[in-house]
Amino acid sequence: MPTPIKMPALSPTMEEGTLAKWLVKPGDSISAGDIMAEIETDKATMEFEAVDEGTIASITVEEGTEGVAVGTVIAMLAEDGEDLEEAAKAAPASGNDASEETAMAAPAPSPAQSQEPEEPNPASPAPKAEKDSSDRIVASPLAKRITAQKGIDLAAITGSGPGGRIVKADVEDAKAGKAAEKQDPNAEMAAPRTPSVTPAESEFGAPYEEEKLTNVRKVIARRLTESKQQVPHYYLTIDVNLDPLLALRKQLNASLEADGIKLSVNDLLIKALARALMRVPQCNVSFQGDTVHKYKRADVSVAVAAPSGLITPIITEADTKGLGQISTQMKELAAKARDGKLQPHEYQGGTASLSNLGMFGIKQFDAVINPPQGMILAVGAGEQRPHVVDGSLQVATVMSASGSFDHRAIDGADGAQLMEAFKQLCENPMGLVV
Repeated sequence: MPTPIKMPALSPTMEEGTLAKWLVKPGDSISAGDIMAEIETDKATMEFEAVDEGTIASITVEEGTEGVAVGTVIAMLAEDGEDLEEAAKAAPASGNDASEETAMAAPAPSPAQSQEPEEPNPASPAPKAEKDSSDRIVASPLAKRITAQKGIDLAAITGSGPGGRIVKADVEDAKAGKAAEKQDPNAEMAAPRTPSVTPAESEFGAPYEEEKLTNVRKVIARRLTESKQQVPHYYLTIDVNLDPLLALRKQLNASLEADGIKLSVNDLLIKALARALMRVPQCNVSFQGDTVHKYKRADVSVAVAAPSGLITPIITEADTKGLGQISTQMKELAAKARDGKLQPHEYQGGTASLSNLGMFGIKQFDAVINPPQGMILAVGAGEQRPHVVDGSLQVATVMSASGSFDHRAIDGADGAQLMEAFKQLCENPMGLVV
């Protein structure tokens, strides 16, 4: 009996994804554990492994297809000895109701079944959009969302789906026009219309190129907008004398050179933040509506710039790990993040975050909290500045660090204690190696 291969949920928040690339084709034999496809989720591009063995009978969702809902049948797998054509015919004509793309996807016909399409009868007009008993235009949820965003009148569109149902393909290329005067009863459920941030060439004369947002960029936009709208941020900045930490780093790197380990300043800052969170546990929390979660270990999410957008791999138990272990793990996670190969457990979670823009010469900045975490630490470049050392004015390597805190979970005095603890650990860094 043929087995349907469905779009997997590769992360807890994934509802749909982009089938970025197929690595198999009809007729290929596969075994459990073989990589079949690359799927772009709401976090990263991930490999999709086979769980059964057999032969690919058909591919029902082509690579490059966006918005494929979780649970949609994307291919059919035939068992050993099973007829591939018969297995391909077993693919559902309209898979998951939540996915319009599945309803439109059909098994690839075999060469024997291929034939020239019949000429349409010019005397037969295309079916108009079907209306149900309440005189409401029948359209897929995705089509309604797109028309709401573009300001398109659904009544002016001819549906090509079953019974004249309006589907995504009907509205994708439709020009934005006057919104329908009669509002769709489901309009409030649709996503709010977002105006384009790029001015039209005819308006300002500046040419531009339109680029679609990746799933990752869409999630970044949504989550950070929600964070700034819903999380009451407050910010605390402190100056840190980095000279003691830099001296310790030089000494440690000299002793670790034989092991092939080279500590970065960021590795030590990860450890300093983790230890500070354990010293001030009131800040190692997340806001959960009616409750606050207080964590017993420090898992530090570290911002990494990847080609698809910002992602935050996590150094778990950073408060108890050695600096060498943190350095090795951070390099591995950063490389995987840039290649889009992070696994969900490597970027989901975290009790607090660290963002470092010092390598770009940024002196100081305020970062946006990544909910439900309660804080994020933003560190700038260490630079030579006049600084008071032991009561006298000297030149020192000084770094500005700014903490962004969720005031619903962390009071100002607690945030100040965390910043003070972080400063003390950086300026007395032996606390990082014991």
